[in-house]
Amino acid sequence: MAYVRIHIHAVWGTKNRFPFLTKEIRTKVIEHIKQNAKTKDIYIEQINGYIDHLHVLLSLNADMTIAKAMQLIKGESAFWINKNKVTKAKFEWADEYYAASVSDSDVGRVKTYIIEQEAHHAKKTFVQEYDELMNNFNL
Repeated sequence: MAYVRIHIHAVWGTKNRFPFLTKEIRTKVIEHIKQNAKTKDIYIEQINGYIDHLHVLLSLNADMTIAKAMQLIKGESAFWINKNKVTKAKFEWADEYYAASVSDSDVGRVKTYIIEQEAHHAKKTFVQEYDELMNNFNL
């Protein structure tokens, strides 16, 4: 039996950064993502976001790639949002996402950062934050 402990901090936005994720909608979507992830053997350690994006700290099992986890989370949640008419207009996630590994020693800091998304985005937009992340990778 393999023992795998890989923490991933992933961030993804709504298509065209449309502000679909009001507090009420975001709460519903997050709860659904957490429940669905359990059925797919994706362990979500923390999830939160703001009006146009979500952050998640997750652990992957030995058989799960980052790409597969993101496909299962994003694709299924968009399908569920539209099927249940959670938003008035058709909902879509942006195609791209950011994902980075997190060391065991940084898990607590990343969890706090994810929890405090509303306060964080009172000072900096998601687009500013995303651009900074991408510049760090020279993309």
